Amino acid sequence: MLAFIVRRIFQAIGVLLAVGIIAFSMFRFAGDPVNQIVSLDTPAAEREQVRRSLGLDDPVPVQFGRYLANAARGDFGVSYQFRQPVSKLLAERMPATLELAFCATVFAVVFGILMGVYSGLNRESFVAKLFQTISLVGISLPTFLIGILLIYLFAVTLGWLPSYGRGDTVRIGWWSTGLLTTSGLMALIMPSITLGLFQMTLIMRIVRAEMLEVLRTDYIKFARARGLTTRAIHFGHALKNTLIPVITIVGLQLGSVIAFSIITETVFQWPGMGLLFVQAVQNVDIPIMAAYLMLVALIFVLINLAVDILYTIVDPRLRSTIRQPA
Repeated sequence: MLAFIVRRIFQAIGVLLAVGIIAFSMFRFAGDPVNQIVSLDTPAAEREQVRRSLGLDDPVPVQFGRYLANAARGDFGVSYQFRQPVSKLLAERMPATLELAFCATVFAVVFGILMGVYSGLNRESFVAKLFQTISLVGISLPTFLIGILLIYLFAVTLGWLPSYGRGDTVRIGWWSTGLLTTSGLMALIMPSITLGLFQMTLIMRIVRAEMLEVLRTDYIKFARARGLTTRAIHFGHALKNTLIPVITIVGLQLGSVIAFSIITETVFQWPGMGLLFVQAVQNVDIPIMAAYLMLVALIFVLINLAVDILYTIVDPRLRSTIRQPA
């Protein structure tokens, strides 16, 4: 098991190095950083001084090594637009994005599994067919359109929920949260549904398909022959064996929720890292763009590592496979 984790860690380091090369290339091929820092009428001598202060006159391998060393310490340079350290800007916006991603994932997992199990066990019922229709709508409609429709219905027409912003927040150390205030919770509802609806419908369809498949297997028939209760068969045997693909989807989708919350944060003007990235793209703020890319890659790598470890916990057969020599 330890050797398995070590191999995954080395693979993760390789992925991060590859992403680091891509992020560093943005500084080389996405325009001259000096042009983003100084004005057009700046004298050439002052431009050269700025270039030396940034280390842009060093050889490319030296610049790349320095970039990786600084990134490993969490130092991604200074934003061209805000004139502040990028790590500070990301730290200020990270709680909003992670809070939104967490709520969207909880919404998707809880309702996706419940709807999937019900649809698998009662596939001919009216409610199951209604769930199937909802899943088609959730997969077909683009995220920004879902957000606009929710704003029109619940904010403009009914006036029940706020249409933008994060509401009131409470600071706990460096972390800011809206989960402890009424306006913060109200502001979370529509963005969470918008961001989690696609994941919810995907989980529901996977759980339904896996439940239908597992219920036809021989060990479920044997469990019925042994006289086990229906509840024990459905939730103690069938549901447990549907969790492996669900873990895969939840793990990968959690990274996607964080990485691609850009659209949701833009629609609802949610003050998170996604909105900061959009502003960076509009202003060609390369340090923020590169740092966001590295951070998203790190999140994906950590989530994939956690998913691989969860596999071995859920399915004992994988533990025996890992122990076998290659």
